[in-house]
Amino acid sequence: MTTTQDDYLTPDAQMLIERARALVPMLAERAHAADRDGRVLPETIAALADAGLYRVLQAKRFGGYELDPRVFYTIQMTLAEGCMSTAWMYGVLGVHPWQLALFPEQAQQDVWAQDTSVRIASTYMPTGQAKPVEGGYRFSGRWGFSTGSEHCDWLFLGGLLPKKDGSGALEHTTFLLPKSDYRIEENWDVLGLRGTGSHDIVVEDVFVPEHRTQRTNDHSDAGCPGRATNPGWLYRIPFTQVFQRAVSSACIGALDGAIESFRQRSIAHIGKHGIKMAQDTNAQQAVTEAMMTSDQLKLVLYRNYARIVHCAKTGDAMPVEERLMQRAQAASVPKLTFDCVNELMRACAASGTFKSNPIERVLRDIATGRGHIANNTDAYVRAHGAVMLGLPNADPYI
Repeated sequence: MTTTQDDYLTPDAQMLIERARALVPMLAERAHAADRDGRVLPETIAALADAGLYRVLQAKRFGGYELDPRVFYTIQMTLAEGCMSTAWMYGVLGVHPWQLALFPEQAQQDVWAQDTSVRIASTYMPTGQAKPVEGGYRFSGRWGFSTGSEHCDWLFLGGLLPKKDGSGALEHTTFLLPKSDYRIEENWDVLGLRGTGSHDIVVEDVFVPEHRTQRTNDHSDAGCPGRATNPGWLYRIPFTQVFQRAVSSACIGALDGAIESFRQRSIAHIGKHGIKMAQDTNAQQAVTEAMMTSDQLKLVLYRNYARIVHCAKTGDAMPVEERLMQRAQAASVPKLTFDCVNELMRACAASGTFKSNPIERVLRDIATGRGHIANNTDAYVRAHGAVMLGLPNADPYI
């Protein structure tokens, strides 16, 4: 994959990307079963772990690689060529080591002191009810959409706490809980991304110590106490600029996988009227438009992260207009890739609607990915447009 700036492609980065590429055939072989059964096999999760892929954004002092986010998202897109459910789960679980590095040191030790390979799941919707008590909070609630929770031993959960400035305003807070403090209610029976196992989480009046909380959108050193022991530039990127792509970039790789499936199908398939699929002008147009879209989306992703990394390294403040544009661009990925896969499906004609056609699964996966709140394209495009027209920024995460 060619980019305009490749200084982040260190030997470790290239090694991990190559390991991800080597897993694609296996993921493609297992994708139908993951979709059918509603879960990615534990063996698949173990294969990603054995390849070191969950350690891309993990601090070096805990055995991680502490690499550029562009490496992480290249790996995610690569995995998605084989199975978007696996890649979506990787994006969600693999980004959590980055946030844990922002927590107080004691929280990091709680999770990784005995085993640095322990994984964390999440659901950030701020539905948790937290009651202050001595040393922390009594915490309860119910959350939906916890991707990969059955493969994890800890969990990030969203809630609201009063700001520490005494204003009385509430701010989003991430609470860290061990597996013993929550239960998983298996209810993930949906259209697409079925293998992600994004079940509900229930917590009933458990104690969460203060050191297992982090003010999610407070990017100051006070709000990110883990920087005292993790001083690298990677942990100076604002939360949204890391997370905004975790639930959209898999769509790009899935589109690439659909393009490859479409090309292979076109070579062999002859329609009911005796015309080769490759000779169909609709097929010719659909494949090139899909390839152009994939190329454009990757260029924007890499360019945006080059800016994000530059600002993290130099301490430059990125203008709010630019941050809003990046958010809108990330949220637009599922919408744009869905349109392309939809055209590939149309060019497959009636025979393409069978479950044996992997493009059908990709279409459902991306359609489901569009439902994530971070992929609400219209909302984030309008948020940027409002600021460009002189109105105040209404996005609390920017």
